[in-house]
Amino acid sequence: MKSLLNALQEGRLIELPDNIKNKALEYLATLIEAIPDVGVDGGITESVFAREAAHNTGIGMGWACPHGRTLRGGELLCSVGWSPKGIDYGSPDGVPVHLVVMYFVPDSQKNAYLKEISTLAKAIKTQPLLQKLTEMEDLNDVRHGLLDAISVALEAGVPEAKARMIQLEVRQAAKEAGELPPLEFANQLVLLSIVTAPEMKPLVLTQDRDMAAALDSLEIPIPKLVQSGRIEQQGIHIFLRSSAVFQRDRVIHECLAFKAVPAAV
Repeated sequence: MKSLLNALQEGRLIELPDNIKNKALEYLATLIEAIPDVGVDGGITESVFAREAAHNTGIGMGWACPHGRTLRGGELLCSVGWSPKGIDYGSPDGVPVHLVVMYFVPDSQKNAYLKEISTLAKAIKTQPLLQKLTEMEDLNDVRHGLLDAISVALEAGVPEAKARMIQLEVRQAAKEAGELPPLEFANQLVLLSIVTAPEMKPLVLTQDRDMAAALDSLEIPIPKLVQSGRIEQQGIHIFLRSSAVFQRDRVIHECLAFKAVPAAV
């Protein structure tokens, strides 16, 4: 649920000012169109309305996940609306919708969207915390609950498949860095944690003094790291292993890192 996490970190969770379905959808679509890389020419509002007319996107238990698709490129994005009173959404189970997660799905991100929506639907059915969000009366409580639930989902998705993916990406990065011998490369891998919180520069924690000094001087693009699982900053490769959400919106990202060695001339 990386794009949902990004939406929370970037302020795209709002209390819906209206409990009329079409007005709520229009408001959430406008939030996505306000993102500079999307713009109103993304046609999100029209696409969402067209798909909603063809198929109701209420998934039950007080949740709905409308989406708009586009042939243009870009990232999978979403905005989240919370309705304290509930919206008469026409969901199959007849339950008023309190949480609307709207997705912007570029054609190249269809598989990522299907994976995320499947993970979210499973979490809603299995996590009591997500089911209780519809009963909350404060937007901050909703935000904390979503962050906690995402943390549980991320931890559940870390196992072997993600570990193998990280290993493959690390090997590829090592190859790009100059074909270091396996033992030498392994000795250069550094464990580090990155702590983030609202209005705070990411804090890097590692026992490697040189790596800590190098990263402290850089701007680390956390949303990109969360989205892609890997970033490179001035020759330093960072791989995300897992993320955990704590109180007051603090997030700890556990990572592996190494500094590429310039190839010999």
